[in-house]
Amino acid sequence: PMGSERTEIRKRQMAATPESPGAAQAQLSTGNRGSNACCFCWCCCCSCSCLTVRNQEEERARRTSHELQAEGIPNCEESPAPTLEEVNAWAQSFDKLMLTPAGRNAFREFLRTEFSEENMLFWMACEELKQESNKSIIEEKARLIYEDYISILSPKEVSLDSRVREVINRNMLEPSQHTFDDAQLQIYTLMHRDSYPRFMNSAIYKDLLQSLSEKSIEA
Repeated sequence: PMGSERTEIRKRQMAATPESPGAAQAQLSTGNRGSNACCFCWCCCCSCSCLTVRNQEEERARRTSHELQAEGIPNCEESPAPTLEEVNAWAQSFDKLMLTPAGRNAFREFLRTEFSEENMLFWMACEELKQESNKSIIEEKARLIYEDYISILSPKEVSLDSRVREVINRNMLEPSQHTFDDAQLQIYTLMHRDSYPRFMNSAIYKDLLQSLSEKSIEA
């Protein structure tokens, strides 16, 4: 009887014990994978959402001017094809380049390759504002310019120093055609000193000049 009782106790112990440590580990691993299907551990799965947010922010910062144009940035100005004389004149001064629609279009195409097209767009928007005389239209356009190019929340924000920003904020209390004059001058100077020299050495300018030169010889 004692032996039978001992045998029965051993059977009960074996029934309560897992088949093997490996089987228990496999079952635990399967449970983890089920709860966190995207990763192998909870810490990786937690970081997935963080990385997603970070990648979205980086992608927003890397948006090119071409992508911004697709969202509503105005197309290039209408203008006749530039002549060889006009294109040669662009090399004489930045002012001559900016005087003609063809010059602005060519320069804007170059700025797009450098992801700084917003500088030209801001300058053009300020020029358009100066042509307005209706007070309500001036206020509306000034608000749009501020939201598009001055606000730090805008992907098209232009680079301005703190002094100019303070001037703009004061001017926005009573917007006028000249609300952004200081900012426009600063961006014009930036394009002149920084982007214009590179434009003159760019393939965009050189190819255009060569094409017009060849046409002139053929004629």
